[in-house]
Amino acid sequence: MCMTRSELIERIVERAPHVPRREVEAIVHAVFEQMSQALIAGRRIELRGFGVFCVRARRARTGRNPKTGQRVSVPARRTLSFAAGKELRERLNAPPATAASPASDTPPGEALSSLPHAAGPPLSVPVTG
Repeated sequence: MCMTRSELIERIVERAPHVPRREVEAIVHAVFEQMSQALIAGRRIELRGFGVFCVRARRARTGRNPKTGQRVSVPARRTLSFAAGKELRERLNAPPATAASPASDTPPGEALSSLPHAAGPPLSVPVTG
């Protein structure tokens, strides 16, 4: 199951009903745009408790066409890498009964959407280079 950008916006609107939907859309789009621009520039994005996004370079190499066995030149490229942060990793691997806190009315399947940052004050997102 995947979550689309519009579903993310909907969930944020549900959790922050005092913020107009258009503002939530603008914020989500701005965050993703800034993240994209930082990654395009080769910068690393670290979201504490969530994870780290970084760009890695892959060298040019000679590959093989699996259908024909013929050698193929694969050009150099940049690829995106994500490493989950400690808090997210722990939540992913927690038993279903403890994934959501007992005081929370969040079902265990929705534990990832209830990271402590989600309902708190705005995050400061350190973008390191």
